[in-house]
Amino acid sequence: MVKRKILVVEDSVVVLKVLNHLLSQNPTFSPVLCPCYKEAEKKLKESPGEFFAAIVDLNLPDAENGEIVDLVLSHQIPPIVLTGNISEKVRLNLLNKGVLDYIVKDNRYSFSYVIKVVERLVKNQGVKILVAEDSTTSRLFIKILLKQYGFEVLEAENGQEALAQLEADSDIRMLITDYNMPLVNGYDLVRMLRNNNRFQDLVIIGLSAEGDTSLSAKFIKAGANDFLRKPFYHEEFHCRVIHNLEAQDMLETIRNLANIDQLTKLKNRRHLFEEGGQLFRHRKADVSLAMMDLDFFKKVNDNYGHVVGDSLLELMGEEILEAFPDDLTCRFGGEEFCVISTAPVTEFIAKVKDFLETIRSKEYTDAKLSVTCSVGVCALPMQTLEESIQVADKNLYEAKNLGRDRVVSSI
Repeated sequence: MVKRKILVVEDSVVVLKVLNHLLSQNPTFSPVLCPCYKEAEKKLKESPGEFFAAIVDLNLPDAENGEIVDLVLSHQIPPIVLTGNISEKVRLNLLNKGVLDYIVKDNRYSFSYVIKVVERLVKNQGVKILVAEDSTTSRLFIKILLKQYGFEVLEAENGQEALAQLEADSDIRMLITDYNMPLVNGYDLVRMLRNNNRFQDLVIIGLSAEGDTSLSAKFIKAGANDFLRKPFYHEEFHCRVIHNLEAQDMLETIRNLANIDQLTKLKNRRHLFEEGGQLFRHRKADVSLAMMDLDFFKKVNDNYGHVVGDSLLELMGEEILEAFPDDLTCRFGGEEFCVISTAPVTEFIAKVKDFLETIRSKEYTDAKLSVTCSVGVCALPMQTLEESIQVADKNLYEAKNLGRDRVVSSI
């Protein structure tokens, strides 16, 4: 588990304890507490480059004018500012310096919000956002704002270039697109993307400095998640970006509840027949299917109880995910699993045999259980998923009749 050091600089003993308690509830955070500017300066010198983020009081006894913000920024650490009160002038000054956020300490929720900002910063690591904007100045400004929050930023000068990048990189989670661009404008780009099922989960935020008030509705009706009119405030921009990503995360969570087996974390049978069925409809000649069954699993439940049995299934889910990272892996039911692959047949069968060798060489759960697995493979060009399952099932039972712990395949 990666531990992230969080520098906390606060002269109030009570607030310091509250923040330490809240941060410590997250096992990935390691709070480093400092009651003053001088102590923070010392910690930064002792551990250069080790701090992930900082939570700092704006007015400290030995640094009354916000010097702590400049100190933290000089070490390339993103700061979250705590303050008793704030003026418009100070607010703009902090945002222009590049602080992540500022929070007024006026209620208990303020401290929970601080932790939420830090946790969001962790989630942002590695999240790719594509900025499509023909103005170099605007594109650079947006890029700076996004990088403050830890996002990985990609750039495109027009809609056509943006479309090419999205086609080439499936890891891009958000598109921020200007309306008025050459070749393909932002509105047409949104329409093109939403007509392709591949981009149904892409978060899209439209931007424009021109047009009438109906432009925002036009963008959203075309499929954009949100719209911002330029120029915009730093805070509004960050809030819109984070809000839309969190909404997408929530949608993904709901989808996972419907499609993932909660014990093994593999896809469930329902998802198997949806996604697997599509594979057979579109690529039937290239699809291989393996049915796997843990040998003598009933004896595990009978001799050790269902808690140990469930633990074993959970560990098998981890092994299957590790062995077949690029394939569709599902819990078919009970102790039976299904793997669907579009890899070359010989390569897939080799991976199945490696999987059997891996689990055979280990002991699982506190009961130190030895585990083997029987596998039936169908690599014939079948018309439907159901037909392939029938062939693989037949081979699975033959593997069991031949003594278990082996692969029987139809190629």
